[in-house]
Amino acid sequence: MAYILHLETSTKQCSVALAHKGELLASRILLNDSFSHSEKLHLFISEVLQEAKLKSADLDAVAVSKGPGSYTGLRIGVAAAKGLCFGLDIPLIALNALKILAQASTEQNTDYIIPMMDARRMEVYTAVFDSRRNWVEDTSALVLSRDSFKELLKDQTVLVLGDGAQKFKELNPEINAVFPSEIFYPKAVDMTPLAWEKFNSQAFESLAYFEPFYLKDFQTTPPKKNLGV
Repeated sequence: MAYILHLETSTKQCSVALAHKGELLASRILLNDSFSHSEKLHLFISEVLQEAKLKSADLDAVAVSKGPGSYTGLRIGVAAAKGLCFGLDIPLIALNALKILAQASTEQNTDYIIPMMDARRMEVYTAVFDSRRNWVEDTSALVLSRDSFKELLKDQTVLVLGDGAQKFKELNPEINAVFPSEIFYPKAVDMTPLAWEKFNSQAFESLAYFEPFYLKDFQTTPPKKNLGV
């Protein structure tokens, strides 16, 4: 049947989507500065199943955003996904949050896409994709500067999006960058084609060993400066 539930909790936005063979059936989304994921996630799951007139037993897989992103948010999302998969004996699909974010805007015609998720101070979680959303540069935690990405991208046009993009814009970067007026976050509805592709190729995670992709250790003190891309 190929019903897939999608969970995205890597930022202050919490979202859930239910799809059948990659086609969206129902979704819920909430952007809240108070990070109410623990309160809303399971409610959203129940609501999308009810809207689609399905039960959890009808699910064929669960897809979750694995990170990078909020330490607490990722733990909540991954715990919920693994719990469902264990209980229902269905496979787990994991997707990179930056890859999900790169799907968000299709309006601008640019050579490259750089999603940026806010980390700390002038640091972002980021990666580089070409216009077809193929990986060019892997995920990294980067302290931004005016010349970030200059050597890699030259004079090519670049779409920079996400809640970390404003930090880069304020530096007057030395690349040909386009910044959307809207702040984009990774969301579950953008996971549906990616999860369907992984489902078809059976690119599943080990439930016993899968952990969120935090990228760096949880920190309660200011982080050291990262000088590399």
